[in-house]
Amino acid sequence: MEKYPKAIGPYSVYRKTGNLIYTSGQLPIDPERNEFPSDKIEDQTRQSLLNVKAILEENGASMDDILKTTVFLNDMNDFNAMNEVYKEFFSFPYPARTAVAVEKLPKNALVEIEVVAVIDK
Repeated sequence: MEKYPKAIGPYSVYRKTGNLIYTSGQLPIDPERNEFPSDKIEDQTRQSLLNVKAILEENGASMDDILKTTVFLNDMNDFNAMNEVYKEFFSFPYPARTAVAVEKLPKNALVEIEVVAVIDK
């Protein structure tokens, strides 16, 4: 059973160099069903972050190890709802973050999230 979705194009789901891990943007694809959990921003944000968490855990890191996130939103009106779910996954001190609205995301997703984390082993 996959814990996070495979890449949907010619790219790596993540890459490591030294003690840093860079994830590609994580779409809200449920790896068991290979589809979005729903058409709600809250559910899609949660799934994107669960995918990030699974990648990090597979590499000996956790959400607390994230240095920077980039959140791509299909609609900036979803910013507050995304934040409500986002804060369930992080505690102070929060990672640095950029959030931008884009014209369209792959598979018509509402959100895509990429991270940079440090692996302290």
